[in-house]
Amino acid sequence: MKERTKILLIDDEEAGREALTLLLKGAGHHIRSVASGTEGFQSLAREKFDILITDLFLPDSNGIDILKKVKEDSPLTEVILITGHASAETAVRAMKEGAFDYITKPLNIDELKIIIAKAVEKHRLLTENVYLKKQLRDKFEFANIIGTSPSMQQVFALMKRIVKTDSTVLITGESGTGKELVAKAIHFNGQRRDKPFVAVHCGAIPENLLESELFGYVKGAFTGAVRDKIGKFEAATQGTIFLDEIGTMAMQLQTKLLRVLQEQEVERVGSTRPVKIDVRIVAATNLNLAEEVKKGTFREDLFYRLNVIPLPLPPLRERVEDLLPLAKHFLAKFCKEMHRRPMTLAKDGLEALESYQWPGNVRELENLMERVAALTEGDTITLQDLPPNIREESLSRVTEKGVDLVKTLAEIERSMINDALALSDGVKARAAALLNLNRTTLVEKMRRLGMPL
Repeated sequence: MKERTKILLIDDEEAGREALTLLLKGAGHHIRSVASGTEGFQSLAREKFDILITDLFLPDSNGIDILKKVKEDSPLTEVILITGHASAETAVRAMKEGAFDYITKPLNIDELKIIIAKAVEKHRLLTENVYLKKQLRDKFEFANIIGTSPSMQQVFALMKRIVKTDSTVLITGESGTGKELVAKAIHFNGQRRDKPFVAVHCGAIPENLLESELFGYVKGAFTGAVRDKIGKFEAATQGTIFLDEIGTMAMQLQTKLLRVLQEQEVERVGSTRPVKIDVRIVAATNLNLAEEVKKGTFREDLFYRLNVIPLPLPPLRERVEDLLPLAKHFLAKFCKEMHRRPMTLAKDGLEALESYQWPGNVRELENLMERVAALTEGDTITLQDLPPNIREESLSRVTEKGVDLVKTLAEIERSMINDALALSDGVKARAAALLNLNRTTLVEKMRRLGMPL
């Protein structure tokens, strides 16, 4: 059911107030009407209103004073002023103080309906915008980035200092370590949190299009440029631009980016008129840019411009303490999305995850948890539910915890026999041939391992 708009009406003229109250109620709004500024202030102190309609001149108050107080206490409330003594000066002052609109007596009912409808829509959009921004801030709070390991605690400590500055940040780390997540956390916990966050994946955009994507273009700059278009830097005004995979940027474009960082201005493709910008730069790469500088594939001066505050992210294999909390988080997320009961990791499954090297880092773990949530029949994830590469690596590694050699060899035999049977459609003679065994030897091994014959 659609929620009704809450409107407070303040008017000292009884007949007009009652008529307007009936009109607004008939339009489906929730109305509270009072006859004085004092009563209006009391109502505003008790509850929040979406719209305030007030007479400009009241026996005990001034509509401008009420407007200022409302905007101070409840910025999202839209205020419409009504008066029988209109003047351009009063109208200008009302709008400067934040009034949504201004209407004179005698009221034009059709005009008032249109103004109220527009005010309601503006209030709805602003409320949604505030809610969405809060959702984003909540999502990217440091507390929502999982990491109790010493290496991640160092990252969090540095991030807490970074958000108090406007300095350029260079996030480094292997693919899948969460560089964009950290970039968003820096933005949404920083001074520019209410302004745009614009992400550009430099490696995903063709080289010949990246310049116009970053800096924009003017009409006629090239075939297909039928109108002016602002680039990502202008779109991020007063906010943050995140340049992911910065190490893939072509040398010619690196030169232009360096000038943008030095001059704090961009030139759209096809234009010679610079446009001033005010953006925070956060860049990220999985390459060693210092090495790329030595190779001559990355500009040294640009590297130093970007590397003001370096923020290295550790790979998952170096933060094993975070593995189980991350796995549980992703499992809970996907079980909820798939409308299935919560799942747990068996001891052998967890040990396999802990001994795996995770070349794809946190992203690989997230994808794996989605896979097992979708394909595992029971509610417990065992070693056999994991992909072959993880099972095999866990069975072939000796960790600091030690290993049960007999059990491990049995698991290897069981896994290879299952694979051979699958390849031979369950025909034991063919499976035995794949394993270079006699059929009777295979059957004996299966019996010893407790496998169905």
